[in-house]
Amino acid sequence: MSNYKFKTTNIRGKQYVEVNERIKFFRQEEQYKGWSISTAVVHMDTDEVVMCTSIIDSNGSLIATGHAHEVKGSSNINKTSHIENCETSAVGRALAMLGIGIDTSIASANEVETAIAKQEVPQQEVVTAPAAPVENIMDKAVEYLKSAKDKKRAYNATIKKYGDQLTENQKAGLQKFVR
Repeated sequence: MSNYKFKTTNIRGKQYVEVNERIKFFRQEEQYKGWSISTAVVHMDTDEVVMCTSIIDSNGSLIATGHAHEVKGSSNINKTSHIENCETSAVGRALAMLGIGIDTSIASANEVETAIAKQEVPQQEVVTAPAAPVENIMDKAVEYLKSAKDKKRAYNATIKKYGDQLTENQKAGLQKFVR
């Protein structure tokens, strides 16, 4: 590795390299010429995202990976940009696994700042509504399955959401809509 001097950010007395510094180093170093950074969504729904970044060498071999998980609204940045933040974290971790910018830590300054922000946000009390009557759930589930184009996916979503409130006979009844 060259004598590149990474810019760092001091967070609570410890120096952390920012992801942009790791990317700059990766892009300018001759030893990584022809290598690529590839990101992919592993899981995404309305509230969270999991991403994986792969570092591929010039021969097409997988050299390093990094994963990240972010929850929408879990920090100020994640209120509007949880997907982008997740991708940045995954890239930073993959480059760290490659050995870039890890003199003091694998975690990047971006990751540490996000983690601290999440810890400092006061936990809100979660108020849950009482469970709906089982008959009402069955009526809704039947309507949903009848109208769904992908009945298997609709069934799986129903079981995931309400499975613990349904009897085995009710689940078997709903399964009939999938066939």
